[in-house]
Amino acid sequence: MHTSLVDCLLEYDVSSPAHFLFNIETAFHEGHRVLEERLTITPSMKVHNFCDERSGNRFIRLDAPRGLLTVNYNARVELMPAPVPLHLDETPVSAVPDDVLRFLMPSRYCESDIMSRAAQHLFGQLPHGIGRVRAIERWIRESIEYLPGFGNSTTSAQEVFVQRAGVCRDFAHLGITLCRALNIPARLVVGYVHFVQPPEDFHAVFEAWLGGQWVVFDPTGMAPIDRMVRIGSGRDAKDVAFATIFGQVQMVRKELTVQEGDTASAPALSLVPPV
Repeated sequence: MHTSLVDCLLEYDVSSPAHFLFNIETAFHEGHRVLEERLTITPSMKVHNFCDERSGNRFIRLDAPRGLLTVNYNARVELMPAPVPLHLDETPVSAVPDDVLRFLMPSRYCESDIMSRAAQHLFGQLPHGIGRVRAIERWIRESIEYLPGFGNSTTSAQEVFVQRAGVCRDFAHLGITLCRALNIPARLVVGYVHFVQPPEDFHAVFEAWLGGQWVVFDPTGMAPIDRMVRIGSGRDAKDVAFATIFGQVQMVRKELTVQEGDTASAPALSLVPPV
């Protein structure tokens, strides 16, 4: 077992009353359990919490008045990663479960229909299974340059493929796109994880549906994926943005810290997972 201590601090200058939707709390997921967590919002205000039952993603909604808004989330999380088999088959499209089928479709940042020819050219002749997704992961790591600050919030997988540069979100979007273009369901996963360089931030990886289960891949190779505290999963970055804001707002500070340690013998919080 392994424990991670998460500290996320977000600060905004709110020019006029605005509505916020945050996705920063640890998701309900079988790969970890929350031992302790605390959410502090300054100034104090009414908050609405809800959970997406399909994904386990947890959301916070609030109406912020004009002025400075500070959101601080702390958690101590015990990680329980499951071993990944060496051999996993791809699932024929006709056998993909109904709730997984949507992860085969093109989405805003993952134009798998447009990228189909490139995916077939690069990986279409490889043996089907987890090895083919490993090849996608390896190709992205070797072919795309990691450049902090490169691109923007609208950069898509096709643009990353052409420009050959991006950040972790872009690497994950490209992996998702190439998988979907090969009829392998794939989705984006974001979370907290400790890594030295660049400065800590939310980290994005992708999952592929193989052998009847979701398997995590990190094309950046920047952090141990079995130590990532999951915040959320979705079709692409639109589903798992850490903050969606309706109003005139300027972010003035974002600080993330993840510390690793041995698991202490402490009970989990009484949190009810989604059905």
